[in-house]
Amino acid sequence: MEIFIDTAKLEEIEQAYSYGILDGVTTNPSLVKKIVDDLKSKGKDVSVESYIKKILKLARGTPVSLEVIGTTYKEMVEEGKRLFKKFNPVAKNVYVKIPVNPAFEEDSENMFDGIKAIKTLTKARIPINCTLIFTPEQALMAAKAGASFVSPFAGRIDDDIRKRVGVKFEKSDYFPASGWEKSGKILEDNGVVSGVDLVWQCVEIFRTYNIKTKVLAASIRNARQTREVALAGADIATLPFYVIKEMLTHYKTIEGMKSFTADVVPEYAKIVKG
Repeated sequence: MEIFIDTAKLEEIEQAYSYGILDGVTTNPSLVKKIVDDLKSKGKDVSVESYIKKILKLARGTPVSLEVIGTTYKEMVEEGKRLFKKFNPVAKNVYVKIPVNPAFEEDSENMFDGIKAIKTLTKARIPINCTLIFTPEQALMAAKAGASFVSPFAGRIDDDIRKRVGVKFEKSDYFPASGWEKSGKILEDNGVVSGVDLVWQCVEIFRTYNIKTKVLAASIRNARQTREVALAGADIATLPFYVIKEMLTHYKTIEGMKSFTADVVPEYAKIVKG
């Protein structure tokens, strides 16, 4: 499974890439603007455009998803082409992020505009990351339109299920992949029992029909959920920096290091250290 970092912080991107395990970056306009505004308040000479270019360069040729903000077919196609034309020459690694359904209410006129925009931009050879996926059927439609990646939001599905039954939780709390049981029943969202289950269902549909679109598990909240989306067959998981660090942590590893260090044979240490 490929690992992306989900952040707009340059120091996190740079540090994570230095570990040698990263395959891409996801971010969004609000995160970028917040950081740029903060830098400007500290007297730094920086713009949103120059900041995005820094992210693209730090990503070392691996995919970086940049998001449109329009909600109509025309706006999304124009913005997607503009983003790609402006930023792809920097490092040849831009993917345009398009929402699967940009409507603000059900049965709205523009509900298919995301799918149509994906089709048009894909024909223009612009790679697409289809975002805000909450059902396997949304993922299927995005894939049929030509999206390179589909991004099911695992953590947000878990949040929604917990909120509906009044469970208090922290964002990073674990949610069982097999679902949340209450009064002897597994809670579900139209047949999806957890964020991991959503990812698994997307993967199974794509495998069944030999669909080449990659499943990019998004909204990942902790290391265990990362493991579970990997077991579910996700092609990619995009992770906050704290989750990447959490993946390498176990108290027995620390305990073992202390023990190994204490037990080092002086003669062997001399050979190793020279």
